[in-house]
Amino acid sequence: MKEVKTNSLHAWILAARPKTLSAAAVPVMIGSALAANTLREDFQWAPCLFCFLFAFIMQIDANFINDYFDYKKGSDRKDRLGPRRACAEGWIHVPAMKRGILFTTMLACGAGLPLLYYSGPELVAIGLICVIFAFLYTLILSYRGWGDLLVLVFFGLIPVGFTYYIQTGYWNWETTVTAVACGLVIDTLLMVNNFRDRDQDRISGKQTVVVRFGIKAGSIGYLLLGFIPCIGCLTLVIGGHIWAAILPQLYLIPHIRTWNRMVEIHQGKALNEILGKTARNIFLFGVLLSAGLLLPLLMQ
Repeated sequence: MKEVKTNSLHAWILAARPKTLSAAAVPVMIGSALAANTLREDFQWAPCLFCFLFAFIMQIDANFINDYFDYKKGSDRKDRLGPRRACAEGWIHVPAMKRGILFTTMLACGAGLPLLYYSGPELVAIGLICVIFAFLYTLILSYRGWGDLLVLVFFGLIPVGFTYYIQTGYWNWETTVTAVACGLVIDTLLMVNNFRDRDQDRISGKQTVVVRFGIKAGSIGYLLLGFIPCIGCLTLVIGGHIWAAILPQLYLIPHIRTWNRMVEIHQGKALNEILGKTARNIFLFGVLLSAGLLLPLLMQ
C-alpha cells in the first residue's frame, strides 16, 4: 500500500472501511424488497433511500468507534493479522478520530430524522439504541462474547424489520424469517474474523465463540451460519414466496467453497482472503433473496 498522508481524505476513506458497507446495504435491500412485495404499487422510494443512508453512515460511525477504542485498549497490536487500522497506523490522529466519531454520529442521526415523517416517534428509540450499542460493542460487549448476538440484532432484526415496518406500519412472520436469515449470514463475516484472530483475541481477553469453544466450533459455526438461513428461507413457501425460498439456496455453493478454503488455510494473514470472499457471498445472498421477493412483481 502506498504511503497514507495523515488525516488525508485517503486516510478517512480507509478508516471508513468501504468493503464493510455491503453489510449495511444488504439488510435494507432485503427489507425494502419484502416491503415492495407486500405493497406493490404503493411502495415508496424515499424512505427506502433514507434507510440506506442511515445504515451506511451508521456503519462508518461504528467503524470509526471500533478503530478508536481498539487502539485505546491496545487491541490493535503489531501482531495484528487483519487489515490495518487508521489510528494504530497513524493515518488519523486520535483527536481527529474523536471529532470524526462525533461528526458521523450526528450525521447518522440527521439522516434518520426524515424517517419520522413516514413512521412514528418509536424510531427515535431505535436510532438511539443503534448509536448506544455502536459504542458498547467495542467498549464492552465484543470482549464478553456478545458479538454474534449483536450482529443478529443490528444487521438483521433491526435493519430488515424496521425498513419493512417504516413502509408498511407492521411486522409479520416473513419479516422475522428474512431478518434472522440476513443477520446470520452477515455473522459469517464476524466468525471468520474471530477464527483468524483467535490467538490475538485470547491475549486481549476477547471471549469470542472461537476463543471459548475452540477452532472446530468456529469452523462448524461458519458453515452453519450459511445453512441455517437457507433452510429458514424455505419456510417462505408457506406465504407463497416460492422464488424467495428457492433462489437463496444458490448462495450455498460459494459459501461451502469459501468454508473449504477457510479450513484449508487454517490460520494467519492468508485468512484475509476469506474476508473478501465472505463479503461477496453476503452480498450475493442479499441479491438472491431480494430478487426472489421482487420476481413476482416483474412477472405480473
